[in-house]
Amino acid sequence: MRKVLIIDDEASGRQLIKEYISDFSDLVVLGEANNGVDAVKLINEFKPDLVFLDIQMPGMTGFDVLTHLEELPQIIFSTAYDQYALKAFEVHAVDYLLKPYTKERFKIAVEKSNQNIENNKARPLAESLLMDKPKFPERILVQSLNKLVTILVKNVIRIEAYGDYSKLITNDKTYLSNYGISTLEEKLDNSIFIRVHRSSIINLNKVKELNKYTKSYDVTMVNEDVVRVSRGYMDNIKKLMF
Repeated sequence: MRKVLIIDDEASGRQLIKEYISDFSDLVVLGEANNGVDAVKLINEFKPDLVFLDIQMPGMTGFDVLTHLEELPQIIFSTAYDQYALKAFEVHAVDYLLKPYTKERFKIAVEKSNQNIENNKARPLAESLLMDKPKFPERILVQSLNKLVTILVKNVIRIEAYGDYSKLITNDKTYLSNYGISTLEEKLDNSIFIRVHRSSIINLNKVKELNKYTKSYDVTMVNEDVVRVSRGYMDNIKKLMF
């Protein structure tokens, strides 16, 4: 029995895949999503064996989804756009279904996924992407009003503790992370994101200047925010001075 997820921003596209899947007794649909953000959450939660994945979707593309996954299942792309076919095969997708496709064409795609398993090539996509996946994330999902959005980590100027959560401050907006500041310190590149206070992390690439006082420093960021360096974290700053 193989677990399946269906990701497509059109209800008719999801319904067609479910209809075609009903011919395969070994495939069980665990769920579906209509956007990239929800797709990441579902795939990371259910760890499916096979995902039918659209490419052009709200929130992030199908290719963006792949870079946010903890584990990478077999992927069959299902899209109305033929210009992404080459990129799909560069990441070793099982198949590329160009809408509208027939039941026979769908069957061929499923058979390809079966052949990959039989030939011990169940996860070529995983091997390809994980080899190139950076140690630290380049994009992250954060709260914005009542939805999750993706932002580039390099755009985060500083991070501020907010109870059990954290605020991520960029040049034009503040976002909420569900993680505490200590957890974010572990998840981000500590050669760039430096803890300077129990309540503050700064992005070194966004520092404007450093002002020294008798027993402390104040860091002025590019957005003119001023962050105090506490004595307990002074060494994190001093080791960067030459």
